[in-house]
Amino acid sequence: MSVSRKSLAAIAMLCVAAAPAVALGADPGEQSQAEARAEARAEARALSEAARARERERAEAAQERAEAARQQEEGRRQRAERQYEAGQEALENAQWARAAERFRQVVDTKQSRVDAAMYWLAYAQGKLAQHADALATLSELTKSFPSSRWLGDARALEIELRQGAGQPVRPEAQADEELKLLAIQGLQNSDPAQAVPMLQKFLQGSQSPRLKERALFVLAQSSSPEARKVITDIARGNANPDLQRKAIQYIGMSGRESRQVLSEIYQATTDVDVKRQILRAYMISGDRERVLAAATGEKAPELRQEAVRQLGVMGAREELRQLYQKEATVEVKRQILQALFVGGDATRLIELANTEPNAELRRAAVRHLGTMGASRTGEALVALYQKEKDPEIKRTVVQALFVQGNAESLVAIARKETDLEMRKDLVQKLSLMKSKVATDYLMEILGK
Repeated sequence: MSVSRKSLAAIAMLCVAAAPAVALGADPGEQSQAEARAEARAEARALSEAARARERERAEAAQERAEAARQQEEGRRQRAERQYEAGQEALENAQWARAAERFRQVVDTKQSRVDAAMYWLAYAQGKLAQHADALATLSELTKSFPSSRWLGDARALEIELRQGAGQPVRPEAQADEELKLLAIQGLQNSDPAQAVPMLQKFLQGSQSPRLKERALFVLAQSSSPEARKVITDIARGNANPDLQRKAIQYIGMSGRESRQVLSEIYQATTDVDVKRQILRAYMISGDRERVLAAATGEKAPELRQEAVRQLGVMGAREELRQLYQKEATVEVKRQILQALFVGGDATRLIELANTEPNAELRRAAVRHLGTMGASRTGEALVALYQKEKDPEIKRTVVQALFVQGNAESLVAIARKETDLEMRKDLVQKLSLMKSKVATDYLMEILGK
């Protein structure tokens, strides 16, 4: 920080002020020296306060940059997740080229589940008879992810690809896989004492992950302790990650007795994706207490956000209200607003639209109110507009009323609005609405 010569002189004079003053027989210029010392103290305080202000600004700017970077990273992760799911859907529909394209996009993002996407890319390439490309993809998977839980499936696929190298995809092989799928489906009605060991062996073998997933589904239909143990072992991580996620989902569907198992897996893992899947399983099993604990105590913002989302689906209004008061992160607060909307808590959203100090969060609350219907929130939005001073929030209210198709409220506001720019915005919105109330008001303006 640069300091002017005048400021340095002032600080120096302040230091001199600490020296003992001459009590009696003081120099005639003592009064002017005292004034100079006072001025120096004032300027030194101002310099100190300015330095602290600049430090606060730098810290806030750094925090904002970090939050923006985190949000961008989360956005990329979510896009990659959507691509992965689209690839899985393409596999189910035997759209091999489309599946390969989607999984290649996931690999290129270098986000989570890249090793899984590389496996499925190789799988789809194999179905397209692109054996050399598939083998190259598997080689890259092994090289880039030497500890991946997909390596066992990758080795089995590599053997299959090398056996078929240079040969077209055989229709009889396709039929054989479909027969296996049908046979697994038929095991649902078999004697569990015989079916479970066969399915367990199938899951531990070299069959494709698609066949293993179907076998896991069959096991999930069984109520036998042996079947539940196999599914629990897979949920603990004794399989590839896709099977693990499916097993966690099935455990969540089994009801209250599954909660302790899920809690043990949650505490034992550091995998954010696995924890996210367990939070969703908690929601399915109705375990509001553990979802709330994650929303309150998780250090990772993305997991707190996931827990908040599940609380919204569960309709946990009171818990969400308490969380909002305690939460300090803007992004998590925004997710709580979304959860309040999902849970239908218009009352709390109205309160926050009126009282939240953060203007960005207030606008988010207003937007959610706009999608909740005029009969529930129209009156509250009009009241907010009438007392609001922030032009941006007022425009957000207008947009919310427009989304509701609430022409009556927009006309009522327009009649009282004295700001020309705001009236233009209101009239522009009304001109887009197919409403007699809006049309009559526009005709009224033209008639003046």
